[in-house]
Amino acid sequence: MVRTPRETVAEAQELLDAGRPFHAHEVFEDAWKSGPDGEKALWRGLAQLAVGLTHAARGNVTGGARLLRRGAGAVEEWAASAPGRGQPYGMDLAGLAGWARQLAEEVERDGSAVDAQVRRPRLRG
Repeated sequence: MVRTPRETVAEAQELLDAGRPFHAHEVFEDAWKSGPDGEKALWRGLAQLAVGLTHAARGNVTGGARLLRRGAGAVEEWAASAPGRGQPYGMDLAGLAGWARQLAEEVERDGSAVDAQVRRPRLRG
């Protein structure tokens, strides 16, 4: 199913709110693979954030932290590549990157699984 970018963000947020980050990852992956070339890095980075949360929720501390940081870097890099890209489709990319880095630090520090529903990100500020 090909979704519009706004539909992608809304559906991914619903899945994150329900504690289903892997399914949100799949929604972002669909956008990454079917979207315009200029946005592929954005959607890939968002998919990495969602799968990083998935790993963190499953207790994979190393993999979760690594993917959260990789996704944070990807969305920041995409936003920095052109002026005005910090809020695509209403998403707060700087806020998402900060959430991901903070969660990565906490997961590494605590060494335990997180509750994906409790620790879900807000895609739109």
